Amino acid sequence: MSQQTGPLAGIRVVELGGFIAAPTAGRLLADFGADVVKVERPGTGDELRRWRLHDGDTSLLFRTLGRNKRSVTVDLRRPEGQDLVRSLAERSDVLLENFRPGTLERWGLGPDELRALNPRLVVVRVSGYGQTGPYRDRPGFGGVAEAIGGLRALTGYPDRPPTRVGVSLADSVAGLYAVIGALMGLLRREREPGSTPGEVVDVALYEAVYSLMESLIPDYDAFGVTRGPAGSALPGVAPSNTYRCADGKYIVVSGNGDAIFRRLMHAVGRADLAADPRFADNAGRVAHAGLLDDAIGAWAATLTQEAAEAALRAASVPCGPILTAADIAKDPHFEARGMHERHRVPGHDTEVTFPGIVPALTERPGRTRTLGPELGEHTEAVLAELGVTGEAVTRLRESGVI
Repeated sequence: MSQQTGPLAGIRVVELGGFIAAPTAGRLLADFGADVVKVERPGTGDELRRWRLHDGDTSLLFRTLGRNKRSVTVDLRRPEGQDLVRSLAERSDVLLENFRPGTLERWGLGPDELRALNPRLVVVRVSGYGQTGPYRDRPGFGGVAEAIGGLRALTGYPDRPPTRVGVSLADSVAGLYAVIGALMGLLRREREPGSTPGEVVDVALYEAVYSLMESLIPDYDAFGVTRGPAGSALPGVAPSNTYRCADGKYIVVSGNGDAIFRRLMHAVGRADLAADPRFADNAGRVAHAGLLDDAIGAWAATLTQEAAEAALRAASVPCGPILTAADIAKDPHFEARGMHERHRVPGHDTEVTFPGIVPALTERPGRTRTLGPELGEHTEAVLAELGVTGEAVTRLRESGVI
């Protein structure tokens, strides 16, 4: 921990579980200086190590989500392994976990047991449906949470099956809420130093998704409006859509402010629509969204993506090209903002580009100290911090506990 820097330096986090949600939270805390000790299964480790594995034995997905962490291998099903986790929790500030509800309790590692050892410990629990309610015991991954939370009913086009958004959105958003909860627990601990026990944060994947659904339920409850998939358009707001250019590439245009709309119409050569009183406000534009989309689409079809973007930028109309991975990798703005970091990865001959640290802080910013570690790379060092050394370590290793 002596090497840690950043606003969370001096905070120790124990990360249990695997896949994406809790590890996302651990990564964010580690980015800003927390000493995150990731506990993995001996022999196999987090299954994320082999997700999207293109070469070697550790995926770049794990190298990304495991950055700045220390890896310790402990068999949580064994009493000796559970004792090691208790010792870690006793010396830590936050514990992250994303097992199914009741799992930690069966191992004697529930919040009550851990906070009996360390009353100031903040326990952050991530699960599919939360720690309470009739669905609590159901297994739930991010894709299921996106379905239950309302997102999948809004994705895709009306005449086609709902689609995935392309990334593990539910897990990532749940990870963000887990960090917010952890920080609030730490803040409460500092503001109320005599208060016990430490906070327990209950993050449900489906609720993380549901929280993004804006006025989906209020509109249904008050007006009987049931939103459905709208393709690339933004329902209830116009014009805001994706348009195909002459070179087969796409541009996203958001012309839905009153003044912006008028500038957009002049830019696409339709001053008549800019002056039409029917389109003076959003309600009128939504009522004729198809007409406006046709006008913008016809204009975009005559220009390359680059030319269309240049024309709209000159008119101060919010717009942007749909970038692929290849586009992002060479984009100068990503580079200037520090969103491209190059690190050497074991087994690779050249440096590999990884995403940078978000958010950007002026004072004591986050940084990437290390990529996701090798399995069990720090086991002996962490055990030594717990006072477990020498023959005791050998015995634990020989018996398969670590």
